Amino acid sequence: MRYLILSDMHSNWEAFQAVLRRARRKTFGAYLVLGDLVGYGGAPNQVVDAVLDLPRRVYAVRGNHDKVVAEIDSGESFNEAALEAARWTGDQLTERNFRYVRELPEGPRPVADGVAICHGSPLDEDAYVFSDFDAYSIFSATSTRVTFFGHTHVPSMFKLQDGGIEVRLLRGRTGRIVLDPEARYLINPGSIGQPRDRDSRASYMTYDGDRGVVRWYRLRYPIRRAQKRIHQAGLPVVLAERLAIGI
Repeated sequence: MRYLILSDMHSNWEAFQAVLRRARRKTFGAYLVLGDLVGYGGAPNQVVDAVLDLPRRVYAVRGNHDKVVAEIDSGESFNEAALEAARWTGDQLTERNFRYVRELPEGPRPVADGVAICHGSPLDEDAYVFSDFDAYSIFSATSTRVTFFGHTHVPSMFKLQDGGIEVRLLRGRTGRIVLDPEARYLINPGSIGQPRDRDSRASYMTYDGDRGVVRWYRLRYPIRRAQKRIHQAGLPVVLAERLAIGI
């Protein structure tokens, strides 16, 4: 089966729309949504509506911003700009969309044999996975062969094989990973709505489960329109400025 992997849209409709338009060129059997549909950006209802309208089967988990927006978490760990955006978002969501965000399940969530998704870590949905030490802790405590995760907004791969861990940042407009059947993986598609690897292009992935091939993509989108939405919403200016430089 072919999967489209979407993560950290963060209410950025312009970026998400660009990805969905490009994805229509291919057929997918299911969609993997790794959390943080909302927060930061100025178009939360458009993003949630689009997730609800995805065809075929959707596997989704919640992110930390989804939890704060839905009042599951207080957001006390958030910086001032993030918390202001979360509170604004909660006020903007329609009743249907608020309920959907609130009912998103906690990860990890099994998708297929040997494949699961989560937002942060399979051990802690709010934890960041940046280093080989983080990955080793996960590999030591779990048995899933391939886990797709988000949260860091950095496209990356951690590969466990023969007791060693390979760490790879996924750069460039596109590329692919041919999965070794003898290895285990933690793979992050990066962020659609707020990349943080100094590349402003929206980031997403596809996974061909039959061939064992993961592909990553970077896609330009109308950043100024996304910034304009943030300004018009009266949200902190930094949330708009960072989109242009990918931080």
